[in-house]
Amino acid sequence: MSWFVYIIEASDKTLYTGITTDLERRFKQHASGTGAKYFKGRTPVKIVYTENAADRSVASIREAKIKKLTRFEKQTLIKA
Repeated sequence: MSWFVYIIEASDKTLYTGITTDLERRFKQHASGTGAKYFKGRTPVKIVYTENAADRSVASIREAKIKKLTRFEKQTLIKA
């Protein structure tokens, strides 16, 4: 099973980072309000970055590293 690390741009221009095995399903969950609490009061606009991970452990470690980045560093990652 493939794992993905993803970044979603929200309606307020903030960036949300998460992991999943199914990007389309997870985005729909966020959009419908059954995903992360982060999207209460904001709407997911689009997935702006994805990265493959070998397994859940690798994905979780990478997610934590990305979450520690500054907004500028995240935008640089997205553009790369």
